[in-house]
Amino acid sequence: MTHALKHAKQGNIDIRNLSIHLQQGKQMFEALHNVTLSVSPGEFVCLLGPSGCGKSTLLGTLAGHLQPTRGSITVDGQTLNGPHPERGLVFQQHTLFPWKKVIDNVAFGLKMKGVPKQQRQDKARELLALVGLAGFEQHYPAQLSGGMQQRVEIARVLINDPRVMLMDEPFGALDAQTRMMMQQLLLDVWDRVNTTILFITHDIDEALFLADRIIVMSPRPGRIIEEIRLDFDRPRQADLITSDHFMQLKRHCLDLLHPQDSAFPLRRLSPLGASPLKQSELTS
Repeated sequence: MTHALKHAKQGNIDIRNLSIHLQQGKQMFEALHNVTLSVSPGEFVCLLGPSGCGKSTLLGTLAGHLQPTRGSITVDGQTLNGPHPERGLVFQQHTLFPWKKVIDNVAFGLKMKGVPKQQRQDKARELLALVGLAGFEQHYPAQLSGGMQQRVEIARVLINDPRVMLMDEPFGALDAQTRMMMQQLLLDVWDRVNTTILFITHDIDEALFLADRIIVMSPRPGRIIEEIRLDFDRPRQADLITSDHFMQLKRHCLDLLHPQDSAFPLRRLSPLGASPLKQSELTS
């Protein structure tokens, strides 16, 4: 069990029988169907599914930008009522203010709360150091690489002390080497800040490397077809992705997402709520 999961006290997500319709009139369609999911404080959960399965719709609803058609969502027992800084959102494409320096981008949330300049900049420097950007405070976003810009995005969310971080394929536009480096950085940061993370991806390797638990979703309308609990040791190292157990789970995820194409059919993993499976159970 991770340091974050042991010590986090806030950030419980409870989703019950959630269905969401988008568009109007004849264009209306069901994006999510009867989704029920609980996420514990400090847990790292990945939503894995094909494009268009409703992953981003679910994240947008948790962020407070969309309203459920049916069902409910609560965070720490409170029904959502619009966006809130305690639910920080990180997108694939950065949303930094190009005319502001890095330190002012990170400090912006505290500025909106009326925190004095010196105090908010001190906190921004602390978080920039946490994400490995000490010394870049006076740069502008255009002077940074894509990976560095995403580090600024993470710091900008963290300055609000969020109970929950909602991450919508934040590393999807990065090259493979930078992506792996950012995944490791995110795990290091998560272990220190004790926040719940709900992370969207369609990359199986990424989900397996990051998560405590993977929620596999069906094509539209999105519904949960399986939960996979991961028992890999933390902290996780890059050589994990070449292990036999990792490859078995990857093949199983491929079977779930593309059953008609799978050359390696495996029997299904444990159902929702069951304990993690061991390698011996996968190969039996």
